Amino acid sequence: MKKHANIPIFIPHLGCPNNCVFCNQRKISGKIDFKFENVRDEIERSLFSIENAKNIKTNIHGYGESYTEPPEIAFFGGSFTGIDRDLMIALLDLAEEYVRAGRVCSVRLSTRPDYISREILDILARYTVRDIELGLQSMDDEVLLASRRGHTSATAREACALILDYGFVLGGQMMIGLPLSTLEKELYTARELCNMKICAVRVYPTVVFYETELCNMAKAGLYVPLELDDAIMRTAKVISIFDEHNIPCIRVGLCASENLSSPEEVYGGANHSAIGELAMNRVFLDRICKILDTSSDTRGKTIQICVPKGAKSKVIGQHRKNMTELYKKYLPVQIILVEKNELIGYNIEINIF
Repeated sequence: MKKHANIPIFIPHLGCPNNCVFCNQRKISGKIDFKFENVRDEIERSLFSIENAKNIKTNIHGYGESYTEPPEIAFFGGSFTGIDRDLMIALLDLAEEYVRAGRVCSVRLSTRPDYISREILDILARYTVRDIELGLQSMDDEVLLASRRGHTSATAREACALILDYGFVLGGQMMIGLPLSTLEKELYTARELCNMKICAVRVYPTVVFYETELCNMAKAGLYVPLELDDAIMRTAKVISIFDEHNIPCIRVGLCASENLSSPEEVYGGANHSAIGELAMNRVFLDRICKILDTSSDTRGKTIQICVPKGAKSKVIGQHRKNMTELYKKYLPVQIILVEKNELIGYNIEINIF
């Protein structure tokens, strides 16, 4: 993937025809309202920060690679293709000004599968829209119904195929721990997203916000919010599936804001500022254990683990949790980590001597 910064423009709840049980977009985006007249100032502030930064990094693989092209304007938060048509075109016109000036490279947007049609894609094709991300959330129809998504998995498949037919880059978003969801259903969703040829994915463990139906369900005992360890385990397993298909996970968990982690805003669920890092740590731990479980006795021996460049801290784990687990489980005399440039993603090599 090409690497660039996003200039996020949040459009909270505008255009969304539905009220999913987990959704309170005002809390998720940190915005109360939206004013078109403020968008240009938001873009300029972001560009000033980006253009003056000396060492901009990306997290596409989580290893601190540098950006290699201008930023893109990203319309997130609401269902962009469902907002008032005049507002949508005005926002696209504004973004196109920055593309023509060479200050941004393209436009990215997120929307719902049921707000994709040939008429909408014909409009988007007139602009420098490169990436369209769909909030797919689950490919299990029971989970979609229980979450009140308002569309089926068939709708999602049709939207993905149409987006690819128009030549856009397709991104997907899925959630962990929705009502009636299980690990097996989430693994199925991950595999289906791979089959639908998404180019990148965001994974969101469910956070229960106040003033949502999911919060009411949790209070009534009809839904049990995710425990952090369970969310990390399940997220790691779906990330591993995407990695096996060379699909980068470009985000895990909601973007940080001043009120996302506030007890006044969040009732429960996997709301942790480092959940992405913790999930990546778990992917490496699972990969290492899978190899060592089928290896010869490691007791009293040296385990050499070869990892991608820059991945040592993720293999070690937060507070050395992974290393502690490996020493406890396999009883080696020592574990040596070696970085190899030729290894990428979560690929590892293990030698025992």
